[in-house]
Amino acid sequence: MKTTLSRSIMIAGATAVIFSMYAARNAAAPSGIEVKPDAGNAGLILPAGFGALVAADTVGGARHIAVTKQGDLYVKLSRPRNGKSIIFLKDKDGDGKFEEKTGFAGYSGTGIAIKDGYLYASSNTEVFRYKLDGNERVVNTGVPEKIVTGLIDRRQHETKSLALDNDGNIYVNIGAFSNSCQIKDREKGSKGRENCPVLDSAGGIWQFRADKLNQQYSDGTRYATGLRNVVGLDWNQQNNTLFVMQHGRDMLNMFPEYNDKQSAELPAECMFMVKKGTNGGWPYIYYDPVQKKNILAPEYGGDGKKEGDPAFTQPVAAYPAHMAPNGLLFYTGTQFPAKYRNGAFIAFHGSWNRAPEPQAGYFVVFQPFKDGKPFGDWEVFADNFSGSKEATAAGGRSAQHRPCGLAQGPDGSLYVSDDSKGTIYRIVYRGK
Repeated sequence: MKTTLSRSIMIAGATAVIFSMYAARNAAAPSGIEVKPDAGNAGLILPAGFGALVAADTVGGARHIAVTKQGDLYVKLSRPRNGKSIIFLKDKDGDGKFEEKTGFAGYSGTGIAIKDGYLYASSNTEVFRYKLDGNERVVNTGVPEKIVTGLIDRRQHETKSLALDNDGNIYVNIGAFSNSCQIKDREKGSKGRENCPVLDSAGGIWQFRADKLNQQYSDGTRYATGLRNVVGLDWNQQNNTLFVMQHGRDMLNMFPEYNDKQSAELPAECMFMVKKGTNGGWPYIYYDPVQKKNILAPEYGGDGKKEGDPAFTQPVAAYPAHMAPNGLLFYTGTQFPAKYRNGAFIAFHGSWNRAPEPQAGYFVVFQPFKDGKPFGDWEVFADNFSGSKEATAAGGRSAQHRPCGLAQGPDGSLYVSDDSKGTIYRIVYRGK
């Protein structure tokens, strides 16, 4: 009797585990409706075993996104649509499609994040937070608390992306209002400004308290510098460190040492592991992925071979030039196969300046990690957002969709936003 009972308990336990895994994998709602990929995986090309569906469409210029523990989605729009710039999406029946859509706020921007009972969002000059209820819905959409004000907006790299650590700090990107700190920005042969003054107020990551109201720009700490522009950033829980994706500089062919092909293929888009005091070296250097070195920028006497100051931080990973990494997410879920756990997904928005080479990007890649650092080669995970090769030909700017934001659902599925057509994709694992 005892043996029979023990076996029954074991079988029941195993059945519960299997059911739990199945439910998480298929993201079934309480009603039992299964989340199914769209026909043709919504146009995306994915690894075997994965599927995709359009969870929402035409929501506006969908930049960064944040998922609640209930599976609802907050979307930050690049600019208000019908007077609303934060869109709340809810899947009422659990089929993977968001039926409810409401909005609030009225400011442009990119950054949005959920942490410790608050929704954080940024305009191009300020950072706000909204109190959340137990279901992580905003309590009072019309009365946000102002965390930071007075951030610069010079109409170049003006968006303010956000990340939060586990110690009550919020990190804000302040992009450089310059390509390479030339005396005359983007002018052929113009030299770089000595002791680049842009770095005094931009070109880095600033740290503020997440729980302190009405902080001025001057109240923040310049946590890292020498980063031209960071749109994608995330806090790595495995090693408790900030990671960022830098947009590399443009137009090396403004100088005779570089031809058009070199200008299209240099410099790398770089991932940095950021600690307090990190200096990525912009505008004085750029990272050459072929030579695997920091190279002195031509504005400061470089010729394509001279190495940069060794004091500048080396990137921890490098990717092809001019692909615009706009989203970074460390995957901590269990729905996807084990190889993806604690690795990084990166959304590459797509290029505009790789001519005469074909434009590149318009995909989401996966970067394996080990012990909190990149380990092994990156791989394309979700492709064909652009819709066709013709859309990304040399000089082409007709990509149908451009991935921007990334978020992980409570079931472990992956959400990808598109700021071109306003599509929200959901990627799920269906098994082999």
